[in-house]
Amino acid sequence: MAAALKTEGLVMRYGSLLVTDSVSLEIRPGELHAIIGPNGAGKTTLINQLSGELRPVEGRVHFDGRDVTAHSIDRRARAGLLRSYQITSIFEEFTVLENATLAALAVARSPWNFKDFWHPLLGDAAACAAAEVAIGLAGLTTDTDALAGELAYGQRRQLELAMALAAKPSLLLLDEPMAGMSAQESLAVTALLKQLKGRYTIVLVEHDMDAVFSLADRITVLVYGRVMFTGTPEEIRNHPEVRAVYLGEEAV
Repeated sequence: MAAALKTEGLVMRYGSLLVTDSVSLEIRPGELHAIIGPNGAGKTTLINQLSGELRPVEGRVHFDGRDVTAHSIDRRARAGLLRSYQITSIFEEFTVLENATLAALAVARSPWNFKDFWHPLLGDAAACAAAEVAIGLAGLTTDTDALAGELAYGQRRQLELAMALAAKPSLLLLDEPMAGMSAQESLAVTALLKQLKGRYTIVLVEHDMDAVFSLADRITVLVYGRVMFTGTPEEIRNHPEVRAVYLGEEAV
């Protein structure tokens, strides 16, 4: 089976600082693949390289069988490679539905024309329909007409996910979706991601190890910008070097 996303020897350096060091990954279609590692391991830089926000100084990125190394973040998004939570800003003065509709319009297959800005935001039936489906998947159906600025923190994160889903991705890059959440909010997002598993290929960077081990099909461990090991959650738990460097003996 061809990889949904594949990297070959990704390198990013800033002067003498090597941030990602020959990172090669294969993300399988439909899997939830977690990337973990200590602070400074290069996880966010790697996500930036996958999304197109950063271009590697060496190496290649292949998405859906195509070399997208030179493609912009917008072009990758239109091809179905979406980054959640940092894909766009929430417009606090807009409703949940308006925010999700705007996200659907932003990655429409046809680029916007200037005249589009004079049309009502909710006047595009296809974009509204995509937004409503995404809002339902993100668990915000009862808040469709709520102003984004009035949402609780956890609901804002759900809205950001809905905005990514409204763009009809085939692969989602999630960079610490549970950061800053309460234990109850983290459990809710974990349950939500379990429902999305299999519908989308998902790459998850997350510090919440309980969530990672309950969600991931496979896990890659990054240390000092290099891939230490990739395996199933059970293999990761039982890997002596991973325990010593990152998980700690108490994780066994």
